[in-house]
Amino acid sequence: MKMMNCLQSWPEPIVRVQSLSDSGIHVLPDRYIRHPSDRPSFTPISTHANIPVIDLHSLLAARDARLRQATLDRISGACREWGFFQVVNHGVRPELMKSIRQLWRDFFHLPLEAKQVYANSPATYEGYGSRLGVEKGAKLDWSDYFFLNYLPESVRDENKWPTTPESCRELVHEYSKAVVELCGILMKILSVNLGLEEDHLQNAFGGDDVGACLRVNYYPKCPQPDLTLGISPHSDPGGMTILLPDDDVSGLQVRKGEHWVTVEPIPDALIVNLGDQIQVISNAIYKSVEHRVIVNSIKERVSLAYFYNPKGDLLIEPAKKLVSKDRPASYSAMTFDQYRLFIRQSGLWGKSQVESLKCSQ
Repeated sequence: MKMMNCLQSWPEPIVRVQSLSDSGIHVLPDRYIRHPSDRPSFTPISTHANIPVIDLHSLLAARDARLRQATLDRISGACREWGFFQVVNHGVRPELMKSIRQLWRDFFHLPLEAKQVYANSPATYEGYGSRLGVEKGAKLDWSDYFFLNYLPESVRDENKWPTTPESCRELVHEYSKAVVELCGILMKILSVNLGLEEDHLQNAFGGDDVGACLRVNYYPKCPQPDLTLGISPHSDPGGMTILLPDDDVSGLQVRKGEHWVTVEPIPDALIVNLGDQIQVISNAIYKSVEHRVIVNSIKERVSLAYFYNPKGDLLIEPAKKLVSKDRPASYSAMTFDQYRLFIRQSGLWGKSQVESLKCSQ
């Protein structure tokens, strides 16, 4: 009960990062300055070798069996080696992607008082926000965001969605429908590649009763980008994330071993990354991978992260077919509702949460 009570309100007054940026400050407030070991390094460990880029045309068209299998194999390799990949010819219209990204850029350019109408709380995070976690005095990320629920319909509250720009709600519906359809296709591909029944992952997530939610990230220009981060290092707590990146400015970095790889967006591509719940169900055959966001002093960035998650009250555990004497279950069972409480209370802390589920062998 104490934990739930602490999630009802923020521990300190909220400061909008965009307001700090627009004020013309030249020195970052201390709350945003990272410990030297946690600051972004632009050289030499931040490499620009890109994550895999996979064309889904052969899977969606299904004409050439050999090409289809080659694409499946590429996705399997990306899931095992990277936990991230970019997809092109994915079925989401490029015009829709451009429109929804511009719409949210326009939203963040509205006057502060227009956005404050949608100010959020840590109870659900729905609305206009500027921090994760309720730890008093915690270091903060250089970003604002807007968070909304789409699925299940029982938690969708369109009254919490912006009415300005005028086409917002209509475009959010259209984009959400397209991305959820893509997630359903990818879930089948991941299941087959794991040697499971095609619908295994989807059923483990709750069938048609899955969760889907959108976080729109806004990274204002930063006077000292070498001292802070747009988003702290973390793996995504849910199932799968579909990211629509900024088409003009890179910022996402993915951990590869001891290095941070800066992802260079491909025109009209979406970025797919696996979350902690798929790592658990796959018994660590697939990995959720730590990532973070860097900022810059010249340009703002806007990105849209769509989270595809299990139904909150279902136990998530390794698939029985992927557990054997030689590969025992690596994780204890836990519901997604229980799991994400950690993030909502403590914020983003690398992969500490999924690692805490590991069973002692």
